[in-house]
Order: sequence, then structure tokens, then C-alpha cells
Amino acid sequence: MARTEQIEQAGAPGETSRFVVRPMTAADIPQAMDIERESFPTMWPQTAYARELKNRLARYFVLCEEGNRGVTAEESARPSPWRRAMGRFLRKEQEPEPTPELIIGVIGLWMMVDELHIVTIAVREAFRRQGAGEALLIAAIDFALANKMDAVTLEYRRSNEPARALYDKYGFLNVGVRTRYYSDNNEDAIVMTTPPLLSRGQHQLFLRLKEEHRRRWGGRYLLPDSL
Repeated sequence: MARTEQIEQAGAPGETSRFVVRPMTAADIPQAMDIERESFPTMWPQTAYARELKNRLARYFVLCEEGNRGVTAEESARPSPWRRAMGRFLRKEQEPEPTPELIIGVIGLWMMVDELHIVTIAVREAFRRQGAGEALLIAAIDFALANKMDAVTLEYRRSNEPARALYDKYGFLNVGVRTRYYSDNNEDAIVMTTPPLLSRGQHQLFLRLKEEHRRRWGGRYLLPDSL
């Protein structure tokens, strides 16, 4: 089940953050699970990140804030003894030490032939309304362009107006409804897709919005071509 509903509109900027998007590693999984649990408290089971990281058609990225390290990050990253014990029991392998870098958002992508589908996107509550969700969306579109994909698709909850506003801003079009899609409350999912990414109007819109976001919030989104 896609979980793209935890997106925020950017509010009034405070201190400018420099966002960095990078590929998720196994060491990031504890923090990613914490963010997912905070964003989707009724979701069960949680995303099987260890399996997804090995899926050749999936890509997962995390959003970090440059320079944000220290006790807060370490405490946030540290899994419970129960989680560590169960991880070793189920996987029968050494669990990597959690990263000390504070992860503030995560996005999951599936490569579907000539289009990219966003399956999950979530941001820590403390960092919402600060451009973090938009930074993840920009990274997803950058990835699609770098891999010559024609469009980006997603679903969001019908009631999530902030998500709709962001997707409308980036030119996504409403192309359908999945009735009673979300199992926790039987809410409909709205299906959206971009126009062709390299069409003149869509590409110019994306470049302009990306530059506006960079100037307002700071950030680096371009991902290595080899990903």
C-alpha cells in the first residue's frame, strides 16, 4: 500500500536548513522505521526496509540536515533492545550500527518501466512545514529525469489537502480514484501523475520550483547517475 500522504506545505521559513538527500543504507533503517511509525501510526505491517533495499526495482532515499549530529541523532537512531534482538533472530545476520546522522525524512520509489512511482514519503513531525517534504519530492523528480523516466505517479488520501496543494504546485494531474484504498479508515486514494517530465512546460516548471526551493530552504538534491 502506498503511503504518500504525509506531506507538508512549506510554512514561513525560520533558520535556513541545508537539506541533503542520499541513498538509504541498512544503518538508516531504525530511524526510517521511527519516522514511518510517527507518520503512519495505524499502518501494519511496517515497510520491510531490509528487503526493499535489495529490490532491484526499488530505491529508497533519506533526507538529512547538514551538520545535524550529536546526542539527539544518536538517541533517535538507537533501536530498542527488543528490536535488535528480533532483527538478529529473524535475519540471522549482524545488524549494522545505526547511523549517528539525524534523518528527518524518507522516500521510497519503485521503477515501473518508463515511470517512477512514489510508494512512501514521510517527514519527522518536528521538521514539517519547513520544506522537507518538498525536498524529497524534488529528489524523486530529479531521479526520474536522471533515469530517463517519462512521469512520476503517486497516491494520497482524499482528505489530505496540504499534499494535494504540493502536488498541484508541481503540475501533477488527478487521473483516478482508488475507492476505500486505505485500510485504517477506508478512505479513498487520489491517483496523480505528472505530464511528460521533459515536455517544455513541465520541465521549466520543475526547474523554476526547484530553484525557488533551493533559495528559500537550501539543499542538494542531485543524485549520482549510477543509482
